[in-house]
Amino acid sequence: MPINYFFRAAVLAALATAAVWGQKPDAGHYSEAKYKVKLTVGTMVAMRDGVKLSVDVYRPDAPGPFPVILAHTPYDNQRAATWYGPPRARWFAERGYVFAMSDFRGRYDSEGVFDIFDSKHKTDGYDLIEWLAKQPWSTGKVGMTGPSYLGWSQWWAASEAPPSLKAIAPEVAPPDPFQNGPYQGGILVCWAVDWGAGMMAGRTNQTIGEGAYGGWSNNRVEEYMKTPYVDIPKIKGAANAPWFEKWIRQNLATHEYWKGISYQGREKYSKITVPSLAITGWFDANFPGSSMNYLGMKENGKTPESRRPRLVIGPWMHIINSRQLLGFDYGEDAVIDLNGVICRWFDHFLKNVDNGAEREKPVQVFVMGANKWYAEDAWPLPQTKFTRYYLHSGGKANSLKGDGVLSTEAPNTEPADSYVYDPADPTPDAFDKVQSRTPAIRRGGHIDGPVDARVSAIRDDVLVYQTPPLETATEITGPITAKLYAATSARDTDWMIRLVDVHPDGYSALLADAVLRARCRDPKKAGAYNPDQLSEIVQEKVYEYSIDFWRVTGNVFMPGHRIRIEISSSYFPYYLRNLNTGADNVGLETGSVVARQKIHHSREFPSSVVLPLIPTRFSR
Repeated sequence: MPINYFFRAAVLAALATAAVWGQKPDAGHYSEAKYKVKLTVGTMVAMRDGVKLSVDVYRPDAPGPFPVILAHTPYDNQRAATWYGPPRARWFAERGYVFAMSDFRGRYDSEGVFDIFDSKHKTDGYDLIEWLAKQPWSTGKVGMTGPSYLGWSQWWAASEAPPSLKAIAPEVAPPDPFQNGPYQGGILVCWAVDWGAGMMAGRTNQTIGEGAYGGWSNNRVEEYMKTPYVDIPKIKGAANAPWFEKWIRQNLATHEYWKGISYQGREKYSKITVPSLAITGWFDANFPGSSMNYLGMKENGKTPESRRPRLVIGPWMHIINSRQLLGFDYGEDAVIDLNGVICRWFDHFLKNVDNGAEREKPVQVFVMGANKWYAEDAWPLPQTKFTRYYLHSGGKANSLKGDGVLSTEAPNTEPADSYVYDPADPTPDAFDKVQSRTPAIRRGGHIDGPVDARVSAIRDDVLVYQTPPLETATEITGPITAKLYAATSARDTDWMIRLVDVHPDGYSALLADAVLRARCRDPKKAGAYNPDQLSEIVQEKVYEYSIDFWRVTGNVFMPGHRIRIEISSSYFPYYLRNLNTGADNVGLETGSVVARQKIHHSREFPSSVVLPLIPTRFSR
């Protein structure tokens, strides 16, 4: 038990009297289970180009007609039907829905050739929806649901505006590929490499030999140290993953391959007509998709209903709806009636039930530390006080033993901090050897929770800036941005920033992070990320980098805790290394260059982070 447990409990008890707690997402009343289910397996449905997709249909054993829910999956429609127990397909069919599970083209029982980002996936979704709407057992109203890649399938289909699609409920859906995976801030993310080059290989995840994908391997770090990166599938024993070479060679979002599958942006959102219920977790590896889609639809949706999206963020990882992560227990309220919440959403939009689903507060967030849900009017939260925290040091902020300070006071005259990033010895991430309050293991590239970040911050190639112990509880909930004034001796490098909650017992919980490849800096937007072009980086020149945190947080930093910011140029193997050569395509390089980095924090170059403080929750 953490040494500050009783102190924390006393503080929370005091705060509870001064705050108005929200309720967790309420399923309320939703359709009762009253039907037996009959299953039709392997119906082959022709797409507009003649390719036939396999569809399994779970429907109530009654005359009907019934509204339809579609889950379109590359992971085997029979297996995916059992996700989120009780088995979701039968669960909905018992409650008066036809639940259809379809295999993507080229996967499992469907015809055709599979490519992860084939633009035909958009029209396939459209064609499936309209086929389902025309069946004799259908009312003509169709919804879509499902997690992760199945969330992508919903947004891809919705961007084609099929007339029979009436609502979607995407869980942990990623954004466009250059905003999260396979590329994050211009950097290849290793979980996406593992997934795309291995799990998605062939028709049924085929592998061919030794390596992480072809047999048991404990050498993940060693395998990712090999170059060129374009050979990773061969190195790891994957079979038939031709799209991976496209990922490497077409490393800008302007390539037609990426443009064809993109669904985000003002023009694309303005074509979407359906209301969306987006569900994610603070530790979801695909976190930015849900918040970006919420904002995109609110601002640009085609219809009044589509401009009223909902967003739910819990204390979860990519596998959502649990109460414990790495020994942190977020309480019984952390678990919601997930199927019930989704069912109530579809009851309203597919069955015309006046259950108030569309009148609820549009944003519900779980704030860790307080371990409470809050219902809000918007994202970012309307009461947010965005507060700039500046980096300070005497020029020796290296590692946990350094002199780095984080404060709201602007810097004056201070020496820059320096460190060396050597691609041959990259800064290790905190995930492969998970440090936690209870024993834990890494699972498939997912972020397991608030891991202890000390494992990497003990090195001199990490700069550490932190506040003194806090005197009052401080809530940070919402988007985070950073502005770095940095220089490198190399022609390209990476900048990585992390937000950490340092507990009195030393546990350093990693909550959020941001990354940016230097050459992806946009000179027209003060260094913001530009996925469409590469900029020139002049060696030793100070540039301004504006970096949005891709994964953010909702967390109360308790009295006695510290707010910490860490900076490095690698976090390996969560992110694939930048070899620092300055080449237009690092994935084809075999050599590497050592980079000498400088982070400036002075009156002229005031490096900082802007944190979303929530000032109204608690009495101070």
